Amino acid sequence: MPVQSIFPRLEPLLPRVQKPIQYVGGELNSQVKDWDEAEVRWALMYPDAYEVGLPNQGVQILYEILNERDGVLAERTYSVWPDMEAVMREHGLPQFTVDAHRPVAAFDVFGVSFSTELGYTNLLTALDLAGIPLRAADRGAEHPIVLAGGHAAFNPEPIADFLDAAVLGDGEEVALAITEVVREWKAEGEPDGRDGLLLRLAASGGVYVPRFYDVSYLPDGRIQRVAPNRPGVPWRVEKHTVMDLDQWPYPRKPLVPLAETVHERFSVEIFRGCTRGCRFCQAGMITRPVRERSITTIGAMVEQGLSESGFQEVGLLSLSSADHSEIGEVAKGLADRYEGTNTSLSLPSTRVDAFNITLANEFSRGGRRSGLTFAPEGGSERMRKVINKMVTEDDLIRTVGTAYENGWRQVKLYFMCGLPTEEDEDVLAIAGMARRVIQAGREATGRKDIRCTVSIGGFVPKPHTPFQWAAQCDHETVDRRLHALKDALRADREYGRAIGLRYHDGRPSIIEGLLSRGDRRVGEVIRAVWEDGGRFDGWSEHFSFERWTAAAGKVFAGQPVDLDWYTVRERDEVEVLPWDHLDAGLDREWLWQDWQDAVDETEVEDCRWTPCYDCGVCPTMGTEIQIGPTGKKLLPLSVV
Repeated sequence: MPVQSIFPRLEPLLPRVQKPIQYVGGELNSQVKDWDEAEVRWALMYPDAYEVGLPNQGVQILYEILNERDGVLAERTYSVWPDMEAVMREHGLPQFTVDAHRPVAAFDVFGVSFSTELGYTNLLTALDLAGIPLRAADRGAEHPIVLAGGHAAFNPEPIADFLDAAVLGDGEEVALAITEVVREWKAEGEPDGRDGLLLRLAASGGVYVPRFYDVSYLPDGRIQRVAPNRPGVPWRVEKHTVMDLDQWPYPRKPLVPLAETVHERFSVEIFRGCTRGCRFCQAGMITRPVRERSITTIGAMVEQGLSESGFQEVGLLSLSSADHSEIGEVAKGLADRYEGTNTSLSLPSTRVDAFNITLANEFSRGGRRSGLTFAPEGGSERMRKVINKMVTEDDLIRTVGTAYENGWRQVKLYFMCGLPTEEDEDVLAIAGMARRVIQAGREATGRKDIRCTVSIGGFVPKPHTPFQWAAQCDHETVDRRLHALKDALRADREYGRAIGLRYHDGRPSIIEGLLSRGDRRVGEVIRAVWEDGGRFDGWSEHFSFERWTAAAGKVFAGQPVDLDWYTVRERDEVEVLPWDHLDAGLDREWLWQDWQDAVDETEVEDCRWTPCYDCGVCPTMGTEIQIGPTGKKLLPLSVV
């Protein structure tokens, strides 16, 4: 039986909410497939607002890959704003997809992509609106499998009670593998019900099913062990790695939003993974090894994506895009192709030591001289050694001086506050660096209209990084250091007005720290926050630190753990970490040694260009670093 669209009931209510266009669907390149012809049906969610969720590459790629397959259907859903949530509850409307406005509960798989832990409360809203029981243990055969993916799913333990399953790593191949398991199980008459399907998924070793693992605790609150509770379930679950990105040139037909979104461009991921070894960077650690797309595939993806979407900007994305072995050829080839058109090229935040003016000129050949962005991350030379960000202040000054000489007027610098071993003077050193940047610009140009914007975020220790054992800096210390930096910049009469300072207070970082390194006991805190009205915790205007601390105090009362235990406590080497049974390929001993190297301020080279230093990923995962150069060139587009 076809599942009915709820749009006839939804449409009359749309004038009552803000930005109603985000709920109507019908975007260019969206798809609506026949319900009855599909054997397996996916509802894909990015747990944030439409304007943030629609541009998400992960969801767009899976949406397209799944819909290309015969007998498979995929639709999208996003978090609804509180005004829409109130209207839906008032009128009994369920969480719906934007493609065909079908109820999420009617699908076989409800796949949720988490890029940040602060989206966890939005998952509970979606489940509740959909009519899916919050706890996985309470779901029956009629409910979809709730499946988590994305970077924040590398430690899904805080939301383990709410998940049926989680997947680590690249989703392209495993989403299709899961689809086939579901298809076979349904074709066989759904033997052994929901548990039978989950056991099939878990037995493959590539899908983590939390209910099949028991966690025991020591009297002091630490984990004693995590162990499978039934036969056929592996002790460790491995991440998935797509080894030939040229075989997966998605998205081919990017979604074009109807409403304004945070990124309105066609994005091409030019390589995946990073081996720079920045110790704070979870994304760089969990996406190893580096796998480049070839220059010809990049060119073909850009050509097709632009023709299918009409976008006028192309973003070449990766964790460090200027590190692509043929980035110069890619930039020149694309700039040659699209010179004289309205198409512009952009590169995200660039490493100081990977930047060169030739590359920058190619990306701004159309006359655009927008700001340049660099991320030194640490304010002092000592801190950059601790975090393995091998960039000196002199390197930065030389680079920005050259940029100013070549027509740029604005530079953005990203830093973190609260890093391990950080002292007050490390943060105050940011002011000195910003002054030198302005000074270099004035000397290079002879002008006074030089600007530098300093943006600072709070550091959060993440799983599967060398800093997973580190004590998080308390929010009072972070705020005190940031206010001291602000005062230092204000007091500088010569340069202070030319330096902009943007920062967030330290309290949201503490909650992110609770969620990033939490275990299953944190799930009750998440639920308590959600029941108290917690929504959109990644948005400063919706986040409430008091709500989270009150919930943590209530849930952890009488237990040997509390908010500080999860955040500002340093772990020792032998402690069982909540994610130790989830394998990102990184050798635990190597991570521990890198943590010791950080304390000793010892730097480690990038293994792309130096001998292997045994992080463990390539032999453990059966993978290898894949880089060029290919020696190929982008040819001009043929005239039709």
